[in-house]
Amino acid sequence: MTETQPGGTRHADGPFLMDVTALSQLLGALEAAGYQVIGPTVSDDAIILSELGSAAQLPFGWGVELAPGGYRIRQRSDTAAFGHSAGPQSWKQYLHPPREKMWSVDRSGGEFDVVPADEPAPRRAFVGVRPCDLSAIGIQDQVLGRGEHAGSRYAARRAGVFIVAVNCTEPGATCFCTSMGTGPEAGPGYDLALTELVSDTDHKFLVDIGSPAGADMLAQVPVTPAGDGTTGLARSAVAQAADQMGRSMPADALHGLMAGSYDAARWDDVAQRCLTCGNCTMACPTCFCTTVEDVSDLSGEHAERWQLWDSCFSLSFSYLPGGSIRSSDHSRYRQWLTHKLGTWHDQFGSSGCVGCGRCIVWCPVGIDLTEEVAALQAEARQAEAQQAEAQQAEAQQAEAQQAGSRTPGARAGGEQQ
Repeated sequence: MTETQPGGTRHADGPFLMDVTALSQLLGALEAAGYQVIGPTVSDDAIILSELGSAAQLPFGWGVELAPGGYRIRQRSDTAAFGHSAGPQSWKQYLHPPREKMWSVDRSGGEFDVVPADEPAPRRAFVGVRPCDLSAIGIQDQVLGRGEHAGSRYAARRAGVFIVAVNCTEPGATCFCTSMGTGPEAGPGYDLALTELVSDTDHKFLVDIGSPAGADMLAQVPVTPAGDGTTGLARSAVAQAADQMGRSMPADALHGLMAGSYDAARWDDVAQRCLTCGNCTMACPTCFCTTVEDVSDLSGEHAERWQLWDSCFSLSFSYLPGGSIRSSDHSRYRQWLTHKLGTWHDQFGSSGCVGCGRCIVWCPVGIDLTEEVAALQAEARQAEAQQAEAQQAEAQQAEAQQAGSRTPGARAGGEQQ
């Protein structure tokens, strides 16, 4: 297939090769199609998500250093635009806003006029969506946008989103998407997926098409068919990233582990460190819990209901008449981790964790959930070993008693008695 110039036609095949200079044309095409373009940019010593006026605002040449309770941007030795791991924000804030008005009501002449807050959903293009975050969007689609929630505001916002995913080639020190099956290669759900290829002499992107909308958009951008060599180089870079994760998680064993760890001693250990601040739930791209707040003006003639993000780490979250049912730090951390890794499977058919590592990075005291899971697993194995030893000892004791009752001396003694 020959090079396609802007305005050409595109079939859903590929992959294709796009020069870095064409990023400006891609973002321009998205804007011309009516999308508000959102993507990563550098601000306040962090790589955040914000509206992009041009491709020049992307974080070219910037990377990040991640650690439990630590985040720092760093200057890279190359000009990669997407050479960074997940930042402090996720795309959740645009699909499931932290604060949203539900309705307002006015009182006039003894009657109430209720007005739903039905603002039209914006059309947005998410540029630079990591595979873990793409999976997180899919999880929130399941929770907030399907079944009985098919007509929700979330669903309306989600319907207007165009996704440009970026495959990971350099995972961060707190990443474990490979363990969770959510990366480093983008799964279904994107319109276009980019793999960045940068060297001292060249800077290009391998582009995969994921939808008809993606094919139509790419028709506005100059691309060429990717050769086998370039395609293989890009695929190899992503495959190598799978072996470079800074963390790991025993994903297959999590459901059973959480179910069997209710009384684990490790909960007391982590509770001594946890501040129950809720940072992990705010940074998490899949946590969805909310509360409602009613406010009124001083005259009492106007009132509004707002939906706000909430956290299972707050005392008020589980408040019932008589008090909170999870009054201890121990019980609240256990609730969060057990739901995220265990009972989420029962509710929604998958884990609630995508391995992005944000909860590790943005925990003020550096609690690492992969470390906590490993400790719970070690405690469970120790308990199983002790139980097996006890059962073996009981079996040996019972066998010895039976052997003693069968000896001639024992029978004679019994006859003499």
